[in-house]
Amino acid sequence: MALVVPFGQYVPGTTPVHTLDARMKLLLVTAYVAALFLVDAWPGLLVSLALLIAAYRVAHIPLRLAVRGLKPIIVILAFTLLANTLTFSADPATPASPDAIALIGSFGVKPLGALRGLYFALRIVLLVAVTSLLTFTSSVVALSDALTQLMRPLSHLRVPTEDIAMMFTIALRFIPLTAEEAEKIMVAQSARGAVFDKGGPIRRARAWVPVLVPLFVSLFRRADALACAMETRCYRGKGRTHLRVSPLSAPHLAVGLLGALALIVGGLVL
Repeated sequence: MALVVPFGQYVPGTTPVHTLDARMKLLLVTAYVAALFLVDAWPGLLVSLALLIAAYRVAHIPLRLAVRGLKPIIVILAFTLLANTLTFSADPATPASPDAIALIGSFGVKPLGALRGLYFALRIVLLVAVTSLLTFTSSVVALSDALTQLMRPLSHLRVPTEDIAMMFTIALRFIPLTAEEAEKIMVAQSARGAVFDKGGPIRRARAWVPVLVPLFVSLFRRADALACAMETRCYRGKGRTHLRVSPLSAPHLAVGLLGALALIVGGLVL
């Protein structure tokens, strides 16, 4: 019954991935995502998969955490696969056609469509996994400071970069808190006789109503308490100072720039 939401959780460590500057990690993740959309064939996607697995190994993050983090998007993956596999334009006269295999009348499956669906599903998996790796190896504070410094040039255009970074920090912090609160409510409702995994779709949806209502009430209370606490402490987004300012060292800069360049070039070539 536990809700597994690894996204937003930080796993402390001293590996090269953990110690790499958060600004460079954000740059590398952005380049990796761009490379995923640049590749248009299986070899490039498989190379991207191998690179991500190697990064998890270097960071000493178990792959099972990344796999468990895919649970919330199982429906999206299934829809992606089915939408590309099923067809209503199969020719009943040639049921064994290589383009579409007819099953019932014009309803059938497309072998090449199934392969294309697997391709898109794997791309989604890699997008989620690389984002999870970023949160596994970077604390929320480090990510917030990195985002603030990367967006600093936009402040000259009157973009509230400090406020955007603060919203990013709060959003990341609330993800595991929301999962924890939902799990507590589910346990309490189960003790009162609620059943979440039996019955049809409508019955299961109704079973979640006693969970969602108090969950939203709790989240609004948390948000109100956080707003009061920030106002009491005279929070102002513009002109904030930082206790620790981490200068960007030359090795980290070289790793980030060269790595991002290699990913983009690899995406264009593959």
